[in-house]
Amino acid sequence: MKNWAVDDVMTRAVVSVDTSATYRHVVDVLTRHRFSAVPVVDAFHHVVGVVSEADLLRKIEYAGDGTPRIFDSRRRRGERAKATSRVAADLMSTPPVVALNTMSIVAAARRMDAEDVKRLPVTDDLGRLIGIVSRGDLLKVHLRPDDELLAEVDTEVVQPSRTDESVSMTATVVDGVVTLSGKVDRGSSVDVAIRSAQRIPAW
Repeated sequence: MKNWAVDDVMTRAVVSVDTSATYRHVVDVLTRHRFSAVPVVDAFHHVVGVVSEADLLRKIEYAGDGTPRIFDSRRRRGERAKATSRVAADLMSTPPVVALNTMSIVAAARRMDAEDVKRLPVTDDLGRLIGIVSRGDLLKVHLRPDDELLAEVDTEVVQPSRTDESVSMTATVVDGVVTLSGKVDRGSSVDVAIRSAQRIPAW
């Protein structure tokens, strides 16, 4: 069974800004590309942070009121500081939430959910930005052609089930829906076949 990784579905043409990018430039990048966030990279193209629309909105939220107060929480102090920031290095959220290109799509989906983000900058093993993966990208595995999905079901489910001549399982795929039919040697084999098929992306 193919182990789908972030590298298989990510977008390689990724837009980023450097740490010296101005507030106005970052706003322009987000609005022009219709992004909600953009990764920030250093001189070696390492991902050092992410600037989101929420980070930029601090200038509006705390307009004229960016001075920290004695009883402010650490989070509130950080938000007020961003209201007076002018470059990406001071506006960005850190540490960045990223995905290694070798990370499984399952792990990437769980990280997005846990961190409540819609996309993750993708890095190589040296921390360099090489792509971006979004929720939509992760769903690409569910758009595979029926014949490609059928071939995987046949290899991973049907063929292993044929332990003797009494087994006659077959599979069909129509619009991404897998149907298993035929005879198996025992009832528990049905559950095994179903679980095996469900582990294949695009079931």
